[in-house]
Amino acid sequence: MQPVISIQNLEHYFGRGQLRKQVLFDINLEIHAGEIIIMTGPSGSGKTTLLTLIGGLRSAQFGSLKVLEQELCSASAAQLTLARRRNGYIFQAHNLHGSLTALQNVKMGLELHKDFTPEQMLTRSIAILEQVGLGERRNYYPDDLSGGQKQRVAIARALVANPKIVLADEPTAALDKKSGRDVVDLMQRLAKEHGCTILLVTHDNRILDIANRIIYMEDGRLAENPNALALVG
Repeated sequence: MQPVISIQNLEHYFGRGQLRKQVLFDINLEIHAGEIIIMTGPSGSGKTTLLTLIGGLRSAQFGSLKVLEQELCSASAAQLTLARRRNGYIFQAHNLHGSLTALQNVKMGLELHKDFTPEQMLTRSIAILEQVGLGERRNYYPDDLSGGQKQRVAIARALVANPKIVLADEPTAALDKKSGRDVVDLMQRLAKEHGCTILLVTHDNRILDIANRIIYMEDGRLAENPNALALVG
């Protein structure tokens, strides 16, 4: 079976000229359908950079990065836009629009998909909010929701289009212990129900147990055994 994410010899740089700095070194990784993978490591180690490359938020530069068999290395802006539509992205700060209700925020996750009628968009959005336990708060604005509720809206928005891949960047960072646990348990349950793969970046050691596999990044290098990083260069 083909992996849903396949990375070979990936390298990435920030800046140009004398300010050019390498931030990812020879990344090799395969993730298969249905896996829940946690990527952890120190701040500044390159985790979010790698996640944004996989999510099509920036173009990969050197090596090979295939997501759902589409090569994203040196991809055009149009190709990256198409790639972004195929995954769900959950940000640390939830990134909800304050002027929109929970329901309207979730519907935004469908507006780039031309296959849904307005009625289908409404029905799917209400259904996923009910799945995350916010059916009764669908007309609430973000300012009227708790931190955990906002993150659940963000999860609903990421999952409403039934993506094959969900990418989450520190989804529990701003939450207390119980809210953070509720959020990752919800992600784990919905991933199984929707048959999607999750790649989750976190510093939160309290949630490592949801993972099928944990990978570690330090100084732009990846390993499945943190001790292996000490042996690199």
